[in-house]
Amino acid sequence: MNDFMSMGIHRYWKDELVKSTGISSISKILRQQPHGEQKTKFSILDVAGGTGDVAFRFVDAAGCKDRAKSSGTDEISVTVCDINPDMLRVGEARAKSKYGSDLMDQSQALKFVIGNAQKLKESQLDDESFDLYTIAFGLRNVTDVDMALREAHRVLKPGGRYLCLEFSQVVEEKIMRPLYDAYSFNVIPEIGRLVANDRDSYQYLVESIRKFSNQDELKGRLEKAGFVNVNYTNYSGGIVAIHEGWKEL
Repeated sequence: MNDFMSMGIHRYWKDELVKSTGISSISKILRQQPHGEQKTKFSILDVAGGTGDVAFRFVDAAGCKDRAKSSGTDEISVTVCDINPDMLRVGEARAKSKYGSDLMDQSQALKFVIGNAQKLKESQLDDESFDLYTIAFGLRNVTDVDMALREAHRVLKPGGRYLCLEFSQVVEEKIMRPLYDAYSFNVIPEIGRLVANDRDSYQYLVESIRKFSNQDELKGRLEKAGFVNVNYTNYSGGIVAIHEGWKEL
């Protein structure tokens, strides 16, 4: 459905999210550490990512599949957290089909954890335990967004980075926004009816996007949650935005 609704552009948006982290360079640097010493590691938490779309991009960019052929645990670890156990089962099955079992069982570069973005401590995700927190198209569906942002801040290490890819508000008002609204309210629900036999859910999707915080409002909520150096980058004219925030050292 994501391909139908976004005409495949959601793949580009997710690619940009992962690219912006610099994970490819980070992994190369960490894997050059001398043997026999306590190694610095880099841990990623991807929330609301049950099927693995974003996590697999991290795994691929960091070369975790090749690293799993060597002994020991990987210097890069990606934890996928989702509230829906069915989505996690899909993600685990996809991971085993794509990478085999070594990635999860031996190098421990990838794992799946059931959890609520608002209550990560219940999933034994400890204070200051992750270097990077990502959430793609999930924050909008959280019941208490501000609680989820505070939890994200809690689990990040000092100097850790928060990245959120989410639908936002189209910037250009005269032409693009009316066209986007027409597509959203007339075409997307019909796609839902034809492809998934579920018009109402996709009508709700469109309405939830319009009700969610715009770019500057979400920036303010991140700052209120304790993040510093908060910025955002618009993509596709503001149809989506990537928000970035840092936890102070």
